[in-house]
Amino acid sequence: MSRNKLTAAAVLAALALAFGIGLFTGVSELSSNRASAQTTTTIAGTPNVDMTQFWNAWNVLSNNFVQVHASTTIPTDKEKIYGAIAGLAASYGDPYTVFFPPSDAQVFNDDINGSFGGVGMDMDQTSNGDIIVVAPLKGSPAEAAGMHSGDVILAVDGTSTQGMIVDEAVKLIRGPVGTAVTLTVARDGVSKPLTIKIVRDTINIPIINAYARGDGVFVIELYSFSQNSADLFRNALRQFFISGDTKLILDLRGNPGGYLDAAVNMASYFLPVGDTVVTEDFKGRADNIVHRSLGYNVFANKKLSMAILVDQGSASASEILSGALQQHGVAKLVGTRTFGKGSVQQLVDLGGGAELKVTVARWLTPNGTSISDGGLHPDINATTTVADKAAGKDPTKDAALSWLATQ
Repeated sequence: MSRNKLTAAAVLAALALAFGIGLFTGVSELSSNRASAQTTTTIAGTPNVDMTQFWNAWNVLSNNFVQVHASTTIPTDKEKIYGAIAGLAASYGDPYTVFFPPSDAQVFNDDINGSFGGVGMDMDQTSNGDIIVVAPLKGSPAEAAGMHSGDVILAVDGTSTQGMIVDEAVKLIRGPVGTAVTLTVARDGVSKPLTIKIVRDTINIPIINAYARGDGVFVIELYSFSQNSADLFRNALRQFFISGDTKLILDLRGNPGGYLDAAVNMASYFLPVGDTVVTEDFKGRADNIVHRSLGYNVFANKKLSMAILVDQGSASASEILSGALQQHGVAKLVGTRTFGKGSVQQLVDLGGGAELKVTVARWLTPNGTSISDGGLHPDINATTTVADKAAGKDPTKDAALSWLATQ
């Protein structure tokens, strides 16, 4: 991917291993890092690290452990090393800094690049360790079963998620197509935990839906920032031009993110060349990287009134695009606070098929605000509840239409 970045609201979900969309705002693979990782086989670069305790523990376990219970196993030397690396990554206390042994690394890469088996939802981890649903995917088994943004996963098939990182929960949720998984869920406003059974299916990530309402307002619903979403978005804008409408609603509710390049490309249709879209802040470890508009700016000489619909399921790349257009005065945000996924991960090949995903930076909006600091706040507050949806109502979209009517 060279400098391609994926926007991630976290590691993730039951997209099946569900990593993918969104929650990889910023997984990058640098060829130089991959090369150095593959050739570095010693710890010569850390002369001040005393490894005595580690090797003492290695020898004690190797020489003294007796398998008493059938559930225990004696690991191979490679498995011991993988366990040590996983523990090292976990010691940083960051849910996005994760070690992938070869099998998990393969699943991760498969999931972020195509379709997969699972239930179809993105997940993240809160600061207190809760595993939370960012958003169920449009048309997914999770959505059909009634999973909501903000649901907290308490257990998977009866196994408590307390103390788990997201990846561990995802492994439990993932399974063969056609099989069922039962989730125990805590939901705001519901006094008792809910039990939700979901039948796994092949998940094909939906991307976009565009249509003219017939009242001068054109709607683009964007569900993910995939590799080809920028091209699809360009086609939707072409439809907008052909319609003759001058008012646009971009619906990013429940969009957990995807590729950074897609977000920058989309922002470029509305901004002049050189305008800041988002900044990677490395907090002094490296020079910041400013991602700027490519300057398509197709509305420079055209009338445009634009509203972007957001909610707590809008994460990562959704927040990058929304923040750029809001802060450059192109669009008003309508809805509720966004998710607040503003960290950047780098994917490093450790050799042998194993990979390490490391948080290396944070995203800053054009005015310098960290997306992780509470997400983006709407210009117009509006909420669409589950009851509203069941009744065919959409107060958030209605609020946007009311504002557009005044423009």
